Amino acid sequence: MTSRVFLVSPAMSVSLRQARFDDDGPLDATGAARARSAAGSLPAAARVLVSPAERCRRTTAALGLDGVPVPELAGLDMGRWRGRTLDEVGAAEPEAVGRWLSDPECAPHGGESVRDLCARVARWLADARTLEGRTLAVVEPEVVRAAVVDALGLPGAVFWRLDVPPLTVTELSGRAGRWNLRLGSAPAAVESE
Repeated sequence: MTSRVFLVSPAMSVSLRQARFDDDGPLDATGAARARSAAGSLPAAARVLVSPAERCRRTTAALGLDGVPVPELAGLDMGRWRGRTLDEVGAAEPEAVGRWLSDPECAPHGGESVRDLCARVARWLADARTLEGRTLAVVEPEVVRAAVVDALGLPGAVFWRLDVPPLTVTELSGRAGRWNLRLGSAPAAVESE
């Protein structure tokens, strides 16, 4: 049996444009328009899942999909840094930001570490491998990164070196207890951000 998982990153949002640790804000006008233009261009799936984040839910709706929210697909819990920009946090806590970006086990913000996120997503992928048919999931970029880290058996230290542009599709196909990866294709009707 071959399992296929299509991970769709959400469209552009105000928070992303401002390099703000997600404050669960909505899509910006351009992001919403690009998601609407991509409606109908994604692969058909047996199930459509969505991160509980606002921008993921709105991207799913703009794509014309009806997704089931899955808590395990939530983005990285940023604790007390949520809603602040990277520049703000870097100015106030430069050592903490440095540790956080270099040590996957570090969570100076009081939220979730990269290692914990990767473990959570790995558990979800293990379950997804047992499902028949295609799974399409609209998820935050860090969930895509965590899935790639798990699928390829990469060390957590590479997490921040994986770029996930808005409104791209990362495909995983699983067979014989392993995943193969097809990175970052854009839905047919979408230009790069």
